[in-house]
Amino acid sequence: MFKSIKAEEKFIGTLIHIFLIAGALTMLAPFLWMILTSFKNKFEALDSTIIFPAKFIYENYIIAWTKAPFFKYFLNTVFVALACTIMQLFSSSLAAYAFSHMNFYGKEWLFNILLATMMVPQQVLLVPNYFILKQLGWLNTFYALIIPWSAGFFGIFLLRQFFMTLPKDLWDAARIDGCSRLKFFFKILLPLSTAPLTTIAIFTFVGNWNSFLWPLFVTNDQTYYTLQVGLSNFNQSEGTEWHLLMAASTFCVLPLLIMFFMAQKQFIQGIAHTGSKE
Repeated sequence: MFKSIKAEEKFIGTLIHIFLIAGALTMLAPFLWMILTSFKNKFEALDSTIIFPAKFIYENYIIAWTKAPFFKYFLNTVFVALACTIMQLFSSSLAAYAFSHMNFYGKEWLFNILLATMMVPQQVLLVPNYFILKQLGWLNTFYALIIPWSAGFFGIFLLRQFFMTLPKDLWDAARIDGCSRLKFFFKILLPLSTAPLTTIAIFTFVGNWNSFLWPLFVTNDQTYYTLQVGLSNFNQSEGTEWHLLMAASTFCVLPLLIMFFMAQKQFIQGIAHTGSKE
């Protein structure tokens, strides 16, 4: 009986491993194909039956970089992503602090209303947001790229759940020592919230880095193009130059991968600890 149970467990474990490996390969296959194609010549890139290039052509990256003002696109994207991340961390942490540690009239109603906004697709709000920005005169400006994304309820919800797991004795002890609410927030709560703050920062930065529809919607001046919009224009102008397009796509994705591997420990901790009682 025990042998049959162990055999069944071994079979299930092997099956799970196979599915995990197959899933990982399925997700990695497009990325690997993109990298390999970026090193091919023009004719090899057009032939889908050729997987590995006969000779790795590193100059493709230099050619792709100089064929479009990608340096300007990079600067715009880094500026927008960092500004949105900083502003969202600030606004989300303050709002989460209020929802978790303060009592005020209509707190639960307001929180539920904000929670309901997470169910609304952003595409539905494109046109209303566009006309609001048009009335403000912010089209083709960095204001249009930053201000609408300077707050987000996902960050508020994540931090509120984390703040609620912290013992209330912290605030009681701080208040006895004469600590104000803001001092308690900056000196005690934020240093304890490194993991969820890192998680929110990663999600916000990556979301703004990969954002395409909104920047395309509110900008038509190349001066304010972000990386994804610039890559789309490069795709239109170099549509048959697959090796150059893949090279451009690779150095657009590379910074995100580097950032994730640098902060993966805090990212995993933030997801694991949020909402769990310790």
